[in-house]
Amino acid sequence: MTRPPTAAQRRVIDAADPVTGRLRGTEAQLAALVKWGFAFRHPRPPHDHFLTPAGHRIREAGEPRTPAPKTEAPAAGGVFAARVGGEEAPPEAGPARGREVRSAWEGLLELRRMTNPDGAMDRPCGWERTHLVQAAALALEAAGHRPAGADLFGYRVRATPQPEAVAVHEPDPAALRACAATLEKAGWQVGEHNDPRSRARYLLASPRRT
Repeated sequence: MTRPPTAAQRRVIDAADPVTGRLRGTEAQLAALVKWGFAFRHPRPPHDHFLTPAGHRIREAGEPRTPAPKTEAPAAGGVFAARVGGEEAPPEAGPARGREVRSAWEGLLELRRMTNPDGAMDRPCGWERTHLVQAAALALEAAGHRPAGADLFGYRVRATPQPEAVAVHEPDPAALRACAATLEKAGWQVGEHNDPRSRARYLLASPRRT
């Protein structure tokens, strides 16, 4: 039977990565969170710990916290955020970033397995439906697509007024089609459209339900 977490455990839960639910703490803290059903240990090396659905509910039901800055780059404390493209201060590219992205994507797939009713890993889970921009951006970055920099060449993922839909912009037509293929493989429904003002092509993507 699950019991409320202790104050120390709650601090570990609150500090979990907002995208993947990856946890950092002492071995004893992490083991206790696993024991009480708030976390699980990833079966693959480096065997990181991630929040379970119960852990996510504890975290999201907490006291309101000061909103994070509106940049999508990792915060100073090292919190991971997928590249949405066009950030003013993007994280440094390199092997370390690649490892972070791979770990985040593997954690998201595990979250799908644990939270989708049938355990399906080929379609988005509930967390992705409430974090559309970050979820789509993670799928693109994990597949090796180039996020837009200051020159705007590369993908940019943006929210839209439509429910459960994001827009993906990419000036290179071939790269845009490649982004569409990646999102479809990751379980998104994708359509290509023309911007009514600029006539530029862009993608409209929504998480697939079945």
